[in-house]
Amino acid sequence: MISLKNISKSFHGGSLKALSGITLEVKSGGLFGLIGPDGAGKTTLFRILTTLMLPDSGDAFIKGLDIKKDVAAIRSILGYMPGRFSLYQDLTVDENLRFFATLFGTSINENYQQIKEIYIQLEPFKNRRAGKLSGGMKQKLALCCALIHRPEVLILDEPTTGVDAVSRKEFWEMLARLKADGITILVSTPYMDEATRCDTIALIDKGAILSIDTPGNIVSKYPRPLYALKAKNLYRLQEDLRLHPNIYSCFAFGEFLHISFRNQEETSIPGITQWLEEKGHQQVVLKKQPPVIEDCFIDLLKH
Repeated sequence: MISLKNISKSFHGGSLKALSGITLEVKSGGLFGLIGPDGAGKTTLFRILTTLMLPDSGDAFIKGLDIKKDVAAIRSILGYMPGRFSLYQDLTVDENLRFFATLFGTSINENYQQIKEIYIQLEPFKNRRAGKLSGGMKQKLALCCALIHRPEVLILDEPTTGVDAVSRKEFWEMLARLKADGITILVSTPYMDEATRCDTIALIDKGAILSIDTPGNIVSKYPRPLYALKAKNLYRLQEDLRLHPNIYSCFAFGEFLHISFRNQEETSIPGITQWLEEKGHQQVVLKKQPPVIEDCFIDLLKH
């Protein structure tokens, strides 16, 4: 459904490279996640796909339509939800919906079934101005406006940034239902934990793709045993561990540090606990830890 081949884009006369040879495929009816930190190039890529910006080089197609030549046709089959709330804040919920429906020559009544499950949560606030909605409700309204013309492809730029955990969960449940209805979804997020909700993910950093695969396959390729370690003073623990010659990687994950070893023999690992206790660390806990997407992302960055 979506095909990108060697897409590159630079700004400021070429001094700032936003995208470097991006190549990926999104299958029809799939949920594809673009995962990476702020500044990785996700928004630039989405602006190119939504025909708001031209690439410096490379080709991109949506349902066989060229983003450079078939702008009007692409926009008619595309729903786009930008990262920043961009609806009319002085218009009410219903006024925004009617406006976007009119742009595509349709109406709320005609496409009510498409947005029904989301709209019923907004209906008690239909006469409230969009600018007065909560973050989660703004998110739902933006999604309704993106869906009002029954698009075949939905592109969402960091839709869960800045909303509470409950709203994030609800939003991903809505995406799962839209995918079940046959809509192809391309979504970006800086939250690594959201990657597992996608069929396929691309890890991106500094405008380059680090890996493309299913979340399960990416995690299964983590190259070495991983351990979770904590002690009473986590900051000093991290500082000391990074000086130990057998520590390959050491990063904070909540109340634990995730660490891996250069020498991976089981007999060498208990020595770390003894070494830390000799340096005055208390309440040391060391246990095996299954890797998560964030571990894989950090490991790919190291290479």
